[in-house]
Amino acid sequence: MVEGGSEDGQWSETDVGTPQGAVVSPLLANVYLHYVFDLWVEAWRKKVARGDVIVVRYADDLVVGFESRAEAQRFLEEFRERLAKFGLELHADKTRLIEFGRFAAQHRKQRGEGKPETFTFLGFTHFCGQTTRAGAFTVWRITAKKRMAVKLKAIKAELQRRKHDPTRETGAWLRKVVLGYYQYHAVPGNSTQLRIFWRRACRLWRNVLVRRSQRAQVRWGRLFPVLYRWIPQPRVLHPYPHVRFAATHPR
Repeated sequence: MVEGGSEDGQWSETDVGTPQGAVVSPLLANVYLHYVFDLWVEAWRKKVARGDVIVVRYADDLVVGFESRAEAQRFLEEFRERLAKFGLELHADKTRLIEFGRFAAQHRKQRGEGKPETFTFLGFTHFCGQTTRAGAFTVWRITAKKRMAVKLKAIKAELQRRKHDPTRETGAWLRKVVLGYYQYHAVPGNSTQLRIFWRRACRLWRNVLVRRSQRAQVRWGRLFPVLYRWIPQPRVLHPYPHVRFAATHPR
């Protein structure tokens, strides 16, 4: 499997003023990479690849899966050559060739190596796992630590700004923020991370409420009714993989 990303803000010498992360960046990346990558990889898949090739791209972040390591290495070399023609290069820290998939754990164990590597894509850390009941292979996703930290930092700053606002107004705002977070991150297998996020969000608001009351000894028990009322507890909102598969491939 190849995980890649472009060099931050460095598309070419002539592309000035569109750094990665800007509002227009995803739009430009999609238009530009449609020709640079999408059309090219589709032709590569048909003319060069011998096994299955799975491609997932969002803006300038992408993951490509192969059946064999040799084919993955060949793709990576030719992809670098393709980008060089347009003055582009892969981000060295974001591009990796890893063994991942159904047999990765078994093969690595036979070689005396550790667990399969993980990779982060679109805010989730992906890792090889098994379903608890049947023990079948599955890809689990949990919220990336960095993504959660950034969100909690933003919530903390806004709570500080709203410190003197009525509790009802702040609670209504925080409820919308937390529910929006769940809409994206409440996937199967991510319950532990969601509970961590919920507890930390509660703690952030509690700290603000305590400081506002100027009574540092206010106990959690007195604030539980407020926290439970306005900060919804997490639950899985997205379907499990077997449900999605059944919807796409009905029997």
